[in-house]
Parts: sequence; structure tokens; C-alpha cells
Amino acid sequence: MIGIVDYNMGNLASVINAFEIVGVDIAVESDPAKLKNYDKLILPGVGAFGDAMEHLKENGMDEAVKAYAKSGKPLLGICLGMQLLFESSEEFGSSQGLGLIEGKVVPFDESKFDTKLKVPHMGWNELFKQDDTKLFDGLDKEFYLYFVHSFHAVCDDKYAIGKTYYGYEFVSAVNKDNIYGIQPHPEKSHENGLKIIENFVAL
Repeated sequence: MIGIVDYNMGNLASVINAFEIVGVDIAVESDPAKLKNYDKLILPGVGAFGDAMEHLKENGMDEAVKAYAKSGKPLLGICLGMQLLFESSEEFGSSQGLGLIEGKVVPFDESKFDTKLKVPHMGWNELFKQDDTKLFDGLDKEFYLYFVHSFHAVCDDKYAIGKTYYGYEFVSAVNKDNIYGIQPHPEKSHENGLKIIENFVAL
């Protein structure tokens, strides 16, 4: 059974729809005490990092997600959900994250762009696989996914399973043990995104 964390900061409908397309039921869970009952867990997210952490803390969902991560069962953070896996974010000041992966979330540094680009980074872009992670089984070394974000993760390369180029190279997918994160939206990325969802289900 797969659960999706409901903390009022994600577009749950599109994620649920994507799982239904691949033939898998997913349950929406807002009770922190019940997270441990799931075989796999999705942490979605749309919006600001600090607001998301406040929502998670309101009923203890932050601690429940941390406990779930320690269980060894697969956890996938999507977009803002991936960013929340890290120790901190510089969005609207400094905010503490879940601390499940060492690293931080920073704004795009437009001074480093090799050409004039708009922020947020929005639309289709390539993800370059960094290793043979099971999350990307059956996908090419480079494949397109749909992005919408103004901030990105900075972490040790040992956690990077995917990188993307937008003005400069940044980490767009991570893995530490049973914890996975992906900056683009697989639920909005057609066949490539559905393949990632199928692969997560198969972990």
C-alpha cells in the first residue's frame, strides 16, 4: 500500500491520477500516526519551503515522516517535497528542513547563468542520470521531465542520481539509502514520468 502525505501543500490530484494511470491505488494520509502502515510513501509539495515545514509541524507530521524514513521503507519527495528532505533552505530567509539528506536548498544564482534565462525554471528540460539507480530503470541516459521551481538543492555528489542544466548544472534527483527525491514533476511528465512512478512502485 502506497500513501501520499497530505499536509495542505501539494497538488495531490495530479499525483493520484498518475498512479491510477499505471494501475496502482494510492491513499491520501493526513494522520501522522498512520504513516507507518504504508509500504511506500510520497511526500509532495508546491509552494514555499518555510510554509511547508510549518504545515508539517502543525500535527507532528514532520516527525512522522522522519520516523518513516528510518524504517527503511521507500520514501519519495517530489518537487518541494524533495527540497524538504534537506537540512535547510534559503527561501524567504532561512528555514530548517527535515534533515534526512545532508545539504541545503538555494535560489538559482542568475550571476552564474551563461545566458539570460527566466526564473522560475519552468517547462521541459533534460535530466542526466548519474548512476544506474532503479528509480530510472528503462530510461535513457538523458531524458526530459517537466520542471517548475526557483530553488534547487546543493549536496554532496554521492547523493546525486540526476542533474539538470539551466544556466549551470544543478542536482535534480537524489537518493540516500531508502530516501529518494526528484525536483521535476513526474506526474506531469507524460511517459517518462509514469515510468519513474512505475519504478518507484517496484522498489
